[in-house]
Amino acid sequence: MFKNVEFKKLSTSLVVVASLLVAQAPFANYAEAAGAEKVEKKKKRPTQLVGPRVGKKVQKAFEAYSADDIKGALAILLDIEASKPYDKAYVARMIAVMYATLGENDQKTIEYLKKAIEPDLLNEGDHSESLKLLGDMQMQTKDYKGALKSFYAWMDFSGKDDGQTYVKIANAYYSLKQLDKVIEPADKAIAAFGDKPNQNPYILKITSYYERKMYKEAVNVLETVIQVFPENKQWWTQLPMFYLLIEDYDKAVQTLDLAYKLGHLDKEGQIKTLASLYSQAEAPYKAAQLLEKYIASGLVKRDDKNISTLANAWHSAQHIDKAASYYGELAKMTSDPKHYRKQGMLLKQDEQFAKAIVALNKAIELGVTNQGRIHMSIAESYFYLEKYKKAYAAIQKAMKDPSARKSAKGWKSFIVDTARRKNVTI
Repeated sequence: MFKNVEFKKLSTSLVVVASLLVAQAPFANYAEAAGAEKVEKKKKRPTQLVGPRVGKKVQKAFEAYSADDIKGALAILLDIEASKPYDKAYVARMIAVMYATLGENDQKTIEYLKKAIEPDLLNEGDHSESLKLLGDMQMQTKDYKGALKSFYAWMDFSGKDDGQTYVKIANAYYSLKQLDKVIEPADKAIAAFGDKPNQNPYILKITSYYERKMYKEAVNVLETVIQVFPENKQWWTQLPMFYLLIEDYDKAVQTLDLAYKLGHLDKEGQIKTLASLYSQAEAPYKAAQLLEKYIASGLVKRDDKNISTLANAWHSAQHIDKAASYYGELAKMTSDPKHYRKQGMLLKQDEQFAKAIVALNKAIELGVTNQGRIHMSIAESYFYLEKYKKAYAAIQKAMKDPSARKSAKGWKSFIVDTARRKNVTI
């Protein structure tokens, strides 16, 4: 039902912002006191600079990069033979950034990021962003276990509670099919986003519960989501479906009805589901009105299945004339004698006897079963039209069917007696 949150391929701008600049602005939520102390300790590491020889070549590489000659910049960096550990780490990081910017060799990006990170010598901002970029690249290459390690290392190093990173962690657990582990980082992401909520952690929670068949828990999340993101029509249509999963039909119809009134239903399946729920809630008139409106508009297909549902709804709502009309349409669509029989019976019930006779004769012509009872209904219709001779002929045919003979016999006597009283020869 839900897809996991997609991890999009890193863009050049993201790589540049995340890896060439010193550091991002700090997030609002920091770790607890111990974590904050660790951050302070990391920041006290001495700032280092590359040596003059390496620095000149790095400057040339940066100039090439600024001129959009990424491959030229990469070639310069790959040609550097650094000897000092810090210089090696710094150059490795720059090479990783160039590979990431080109987007042509993710494995090389990862290889050089690991070379940059492993000595733990880079300045605060560079080391932090390298850890984060490594996690992103590992997600991109579906190394979810590696990504988890990198993201947790980044949070441990930076001491930051970052909502987007928690979403990535939850997504990694989902991709590893460790569905139970999705919930904790998703909850932490929700907390970290604070008063600027993001839908992704909620989607991950719902997906985790749904795929584990924990439907009540999924409903609880959806009930929260619909309050946090009331403008998103997706949630208004998803929540009723989950109510159906837990067999809470009252809430399902109430919520989908409200979604309809808010203008959130725009698909055939949604309209048909709402109509079905109306019928189940013993509101067939609303079901019939809804279907009729959207069949007329074209949103719901005018096919035999939908016309059949509409005819049944009008019948249940005791709108006999409308039901008969739609059964007639259905009969013409399908040439199925049972629909002509249904139309004829309803027309007879509505005292439209002449039309009933036409429909019932068509049902017989097409080979409807239980013809004795159909002939008897034709006889009744002729009787009420005071066409006693035709009524008598029809009842005679009805009597040939053993299943209808007993009832037909009574009607025969009634027709004969009535015709005699009215001086009609039959």
